[in-house]
Amino acid sequence: MSENHEEAMAEEREAMEFDVLIVGAGPAGLAAAIRLKQLSPDASVCVVEKGGEVGAHILSGAVLEPRALDELIPDWRDDPPALATPAGEDRFMLLTATRAFKLPTPPSMNNHGNYIVSLGNVVRWLGAKAEALGVEIYPGFAASETIIEDGQVKGVVAGVMGIEKDGTKGGNYQPGMELRATYTLFAEGCRGSLTKRLFETYKLREGVAPQTYALGIKELWEIPKEKHQPGLIWHSVGWPLPSDTYGGSWLYMLGENLVSIGFVIGLDYPNPWLSPFDEFQRFKHHPAVKAMLEGGKRISYGARALNEGGFQAIPKLVFPGGALIGDAAGFLNVPKIKGTHTAMKSGMVAAEAIAEALESKPAVLDAYPAKLEASWVWSELRSVRNIRSGFGKFGFWGGMANAALDTYLFRGRAPWTMTHHQDHETLRRADDAPRIDYPKPDGVLSFDRLSSVFLSNTNHEENQPAHLVLKDPSRWLPENWEKYRSPESRYCPAGVYEAVGVEEGEPRLVINAQNCVHCKTCDIKDPTQNIDWRTPEGAGGPNYPGGM
Repeated sequence: MSENHEEAMAEEREAMEFDVLIVGAGPAGLAAAIRLKQLSPDASVCVVEKGGEVGAHILSGAVLEPRALDELIPDWRDDPPALATPAGEDRFMLLTATRAFKLPTPPSMNNHGNYIVSLGNVVRWLGAKAEALGVEIYPGFAASETIIEDGQVKGVVAGVMGIEKDGTKGGNYQPGMELRATYTLFAEGCRGSLTKRLFETYKLREGVAPQTYALGIKELWEIPKEKHQPGLIWHSVGWPLPSDTYGGSWLYMLGENLVSIGFVIGLDYPNPWLSPFDEFQRFKHHPAVKAMLEGGKRISYGARALNEGGFQAIPKLVFPGGALIGDAAGFLNVPKIKGTHTAMKSGMVAAEAIAEALESKPAVLDAYPAKLEASWVWSELRSVRNIRSGFGKFGFWGGMANAALDTYLFRGRAPWTMTHHQDHETLRRADDAPRIDYPKPDGVLSFDRLSSVFLSNTNHEENQPAHLVLKDPSRWLPENWEKYRSPESRYCPAGVYEAVGVEEGEPRLVINAQNCVHCKTCDIKDPTQNIDWRTPEGAGGPNYPGGM
C-alpha cells in the first residue's frame, strides 16, 4: 500500500451508528438480521455486502435442509424462494473411467424433506424479508477495514472507491464511511479478508486444528425436458481423481429443465500439476454424466472455496465488540454436503445473544458460544468430526472405510478426534509428481477458463489497485516456479495467474486480477502464503444470476 493510499485511508470520514452491524449478506448474516429484528424490533441493524446486489456473490450446490429456516420463518413454504424444488431420488455413485456403480446412500446424504434451491435466490428472498422488518442493507458496499479502538471492534470502514492503481485519488474518489456499532457480526463466508485479520489480531485460532478447505466449481445448465427429472440428487466419488485426492461431484435437477452441476476438490491435494478446473471439465465427459447433459446448454459458471475443517477447526467465536457467524467460522457439515442450515442457525443464535445483551452491553458476547454449544449445530458437527479428516489421513479407500466405521459402528461417538494439516503445506515438488495431460475442451460439454469467466459476469474497475498481490514478489521464482512450476496457474479456476517468458528462460508471473471470481483459492493454497487476497471496490467480482 502506497503512502498516498495510507493517507487516504486515514482521513476523516462520515460515520453512521447502529446497534448491530453485519458484514456479509449471506444466509448467516441475513438470518441474524431477521432474528434480531424479531426479538428486538427497535434495534438498529445494518448489513453491508460487497456484491453489487444481495446474492451476486453467492454460490452453492445447493440442497437446503430447512431446519433453521423452519425455526426462523415457520410459514416460509407459503411464499418460498424461486426455484425451490422438493428433493426426490438420491443417487450416490462410484465412477471408474467408463462405468458408474450405484452405492448405498449414506444416512447423512439422505435428502428426504430437503429442497434443491438456488442459494442466490434464497438470500435475495431473505434480504427482502429482512428489509420488511426494517433492516438496512447496503449492497455494493465493500468493508475494507475493521475499526478497532482500545482493543475493541467498533465497526468497519466501507465504500472506499476511486483509488487509482498507483494509490492516488482518482476523479471519482470516495473515502468511504465509518459504520459503527455496539456489536459487529462478521459473516463474510469462507476466508473473508477481514475475518482473516481478526484471527491474527485476537489469536482466534489458537488451540484448534488448522482449517482445511476445498474448491467448488459450478455450472448451471438447461437440458432437454425429456432428460429432466425434477428433484434428482446425484453425487459421485472416484474418477477422475486419484486416490490421494479428496473430492467428488454433484448434479441436482431443479426448476424448469435446469441442472446444477459441479465438482469439489479438497485443497490438500499433493500433485502441483493437478488443475481442479480441468478435472471438472473432463468429468463431464464420463458416459453417465454426458448422457444427462447432451443436448443441453451451459448458462452460467462460478467457483468458491469452502471450509472443510469441521468441528475441531471451529475457532474462538467472540472477541471484544464482535463475533464470527456462518462460514466465516466454518460450520459446514462435510459428510452431509450442507452448511446453509448450520450457518443460518449460528447467525440466529448470535442474534439471540445480542438481543439479551443490548441493555447491559457486555464487551464480549460470551453467551453466543455458550448458546451455540447447547444447540443442534454443535452436536451435529461433533458427530461427523472424523469423517473428512479420515480422507486426509488415509486416502480415498481408507477414508471410505473410516467413514463407514465412524457412521455405522461408532455412530459419531468415537473416543478420538482427528486433526488436519494446512493445505498450503501438502504440495510435492513438480519434478517428483506425475504430470497430468488434460484433453482440450470441445466447446460442447467442456470449456476453457476465459469463456467460463465470461459466464460469471465478472467485472472489476480497471483503474483500482490490484486486489491480488504478492507480499514478496522475489519469492515467486525460487519457490512457486522452481519447486512447483507455478501451481497457481492451474489451481485458479479463472485464469488469473499466468507464468510467461518460460520459453525465453525468463519466467515471471502475470496477475490478471480483473478475472477474479473471488473464490479465495490462491490465498489458501499458495505454498508460501505469499498471495494476499484483499478487498476490491464494492460491486466488483462475479454477478451470479438467479439460478446459481
